[in-house]
Amino acid sequence: MRARVEIDLGALRANVRALRARTDGAAYMAVVKADAYGHGMVRCAEAALGAGASWVGVATPYEALELRAAGITPERARVMCWLWTPGGPWREGIEAGLDMSVSAPWALAEVTEAARATGRAAKIQLKADTGLGRNGCQPADWADLVDRARAAEREGLVTVTGLWSHFACADEPGHPAIAAQLARFDEMSARAYAGGLRPEVRHMANSPAVLTLPEARFDLVRPGIAMYGLSPAPELGTPADHGLRPVMTLAAPLALVKHVPGGHGVSYGHHYLTPGPTTLGLVPLGYGDGVPRHASGAGPVLVDGKWRTVAGRVAMDQFVVDLGGETPPEGTEAVLFGPGDRGEPGAEDWARAAGTIAYEIVTRIGGRVPRVYVDGGEPAADAAGPRD
Repeated sequence: MRARVEIDLGALRANVRALRARTDGAAYMAVVKADAYGHGMVRCAEAALGAGASWVGVATPYEALELRAAGITPERARVMCWLWTPGGPWREGIEAGLDMSVSAPWALAEVTEAARATGRAAKIQLKADTGLGRNGCQPADWADLVDRARAAEREGLVTVTGLWSHFACADEPGHPAIAAQLARFDEMSARAYAGGLRPEVRHMANSPAVLTLPEARFDLVRPGIAMYGLSPAPELGTPADHGLRPVMTLAAPLALVKHVPGGHGVSYGHHYLTPGPTTLGLVPLGYGDGVPRHASGAGPVLVDGKWRTVAGRVAMDQFVVDLGGETPPEGTEAVLFGPGDRGEPGAEDWARAAGTIAYEIVTRIGGRVPRVYVDGGEPAADAAGPRD
């Protein structure tokens, strides 16, 4: 392989078990949006269900329908999706038994119209904007949405299965927005109950809230990045501090090792000049594969037991490391990030180098890089992923 992403499903299952141990009995939703943060949506959903998750969460209805088509049936798991646009596949969602988020009257109108067409009640969850200012219904409009939803319930067109919201600052312990959002969610929930709704679940807890806010766990938790063994924020500690193990390893064999003289320019723009005679190693990965160009001159790589740094700019398909005169043979593995067992960098190291967050580092690794699945370090059944 030119390069590979190794996904340890055994580590993912262990992470789910570790997170479930913190939930005080709340149900567990495995968030697998964006192809499971780059890890492979279907394989990771299956592994999470095997470790005790009972819900699966995704952003778009198309992701949810893909999960159903892959065999995650209503009998096996509830599947929720929350990012809808006008004209979305509401009818297909009803037929697939999805839990579908509603944040505004337009969405409620579309889902009830689809329910009339199918002759089946839609399962919906009302999302409250408690302060994130993104998706969700504003407090000033909440009573109207609740009353409309209750009227649709009485008609047999919908069943309101949940009330939910999302934190803005749960990754910043002590931030005043946390308490304010929790109080607002309680107020908006009380209005929903007063309006006659009887949802199965209330939920707010994302990864940082699961780790640090027991008062936010309610009936259901929604871990995302933590399930993949990464900390939601360095301020909250390392993955090991939370009993988590990174699931993804990104590596490639050196495609070329060569001697160059001092003062030799490397990559576009010659932003790196060799300080003296040295050797250069060519890593066949680039921003076309998701390696961030912003990490040019800074991204760390483990080669032959030593940390090296991207020399010059990351190109579309490749980048260079200065090997300091050493000459490992072509084919020697260059590890960009992984769990750290061999002393390799982590996704957080690349995040710092690129001025971003670890979420983006793992999610952006593209489809040109095959996913290879292992289970506790051993090849998993059907080890090659669908991108192979």
